[in-house]
Amino acid sequence: MKPRLVFVSPRYLLPADMGGKIRTAHVLKGLKGGRFHVTLVSPSPRDIPPDQAAELAAMCDAFVAWPEPVRGPLFGVTRLRHLFSPLPVPVATDRSAAARKVVQKTLAGADVLVADFLHSAVLVPSHREMVSVLFTHNVETEIFARHCEIAHGVKRLVWQDQLRKMRAFEAATLKAFDSVVAVSERDRDAFRRDYGVLASVIPTGVDLDYFSFRAVPDDVRPVFAFTASMDSLANIDGVRWFMDKVWPLIVAALPDAEMRVIGRRPDAGLVAEAARRRLNWIFTGTVDDVRPHLEGAAAYVIPLRVGGGTRIKAYEAMAFGLPTVSTSVGIEGLAVEPERHFLKADTEEAFAAAAVRLAVDAPTRRRLADEARAMVEKNCSARSVGLVFETICVAAMETKGLSASPARIPAHGTSAA
Repeated sequence: MKPRLVFVSPRYLLPADMGGKIRTAHVLKGLKGGRFHVTLVSPSPRDIPPDQAAELAAMCDAFVAWPEPVRGPLFGVTRLRHLFSPLPVPVATDRSAAARKVVQKTLAGADVLVADFLHSAVLVPSHREMVSVLFTHNVETEIFARHCEIAHGVKRLVWQDQLRKMRAFEAATLKAFDSVVAVSERDRDAFRRDYGVLASVIPTGVDLDYFSFRAVPDDVRPVFAFTASMDSLANIDGVRWFMDKVWPLIVAALPDAEMRVIGRRPDAGLVAEAARRRLNWIFTGTVDDVRPHLEGAAAYVIPLRVGGGTRIKAYEAMAFGLPTVSTSVGIEGLAVEPERHFLKADTEEAFAAAAVRLAVDAPTRRRLADEARAMVEKNCSARSVGLVFETICVAAMETKGLSASPARIPAHGTSAA
């Protein structure tokens, strides 16, 4: 009989329209059919569409849910009441008595608990008998510190207070789990340096079949693309910087340049500003498939100034064949080399120059695209991610003296990417 692994996520994972959701989905699909019986516990909508039900079945052996909270248009304002909580606002927002009750019941008799994201620690019991694994997607304190760096006035004071709370919460939470999983060597080193916590690392996976390589034609128009959840503060800040500081320089060199911002819930202020300036920008909003919107682009841009973890969007663009220009923050934690796999630029002048270069220099586009795709194929297959994660969970069990031997547990089976 397989050991029971209960995977607790604070977010409903479908549609997989955010980097964290995509990464978690890859892990779950890789775990399914392997050494563990996997139960996914998360919020969910009342009515799950048939296609999403099939996706959930591909991720887990059982799905248990609590009602997904309804967040209205004023959520961004009402959540500020948590500024007075001892927890940072995003963590306090995820607390739920209903969720804790469902999680507690599902954990009865479980062998392994996996908490997805640091935030999910507020949903799981503090005292637990089973093996516990924390799956981190970022160094959360680092994200808050970067917001402090670019904020001004009262906003900066607020971010400094939130940073203090997040540092305390992150330190305590990391130390409360038997095993910690990081998404890059960089994050692993930060946990060890800042908190004295040893973490394992999993690769960032990409569905290489879905993002099949498509070479950019030599005569492509100067179209640039960026995919992101556009309700994220980090993405809003990056796109605003790109619009205000970088885009005028690009247009000065390429008057017919076009920008496509592909992703859910575009910030109303950004959309209005682009319209006011009559910029040749498209905000798609939520799309079922990003690939048609990426087709026809000359280059992919990652203009991020804050953030953490690794950018799945970078590997997806590279797998798709799009030459990429990114800030250091946008590409950090990924096993890529500037001028070989992408162009790196951290100032508005350098970023604009790199974007223009990719738009007009076909040989450079081809070279970067070919090198990047080869690197992703070698290191980032989504099929390998679940097996690495499974190995970490097995090792955590064995460290606590629990049996997880191949003789008792079937070998890892074939799983969806």
